[in-house]
Amino acid sequence: MGTGNNAIITVETTVNAPVEKVWEFWTKPEHITNWSFASEDWHAPRAENDLRAGGKFLTRMEAKDGSFGFDFGGVYDEVKLNEFISYTLGDDRRVTVSFLSQDNHTKVVQSFEAEDTNSNEQQSAGWQAFLNNFKSYTERS
Repeated sequence: MGTGNNAIITVETTVNAPVEKVWEFWTKPEHITNWSFASEDWHAPRAENDLRAGGKFLTRMEAKDGSFGFDFGGVYDEVKLNEFISYTLGDDRRVTVSFLSQDNHTKVVQSFEAEDTNSNEQQSAGWQAFLNNFKSYTERS
């Protein structure tokens, strides 16, 4: 992955749902806006997703009080239905997501190149928070 000297950080969760549902909730904009934030005081008012190699995606994330917001986006490098996604972020960091079907459970494993601003621990905790949100939203929907 990638060309820089950045560490690779991996986070994962197991969702109590079949892989087809997990894939749909991970990739469809109407679901992304319901889970793609790290804490309850944030939300994702908008998501766009062109799910194919060369396709672009963008999720708008904002603090609910309007104090801060940013666009999370990039370009897909590889998409294998119900199995694997890789993409490159706007700052050229690579991300991979694997969907491992285990009976009626799906393990989601996400690896990403660390950035230089925050500690690896902070980044790991932040990305894990997104995964935890995804898990709870998918399981209760």
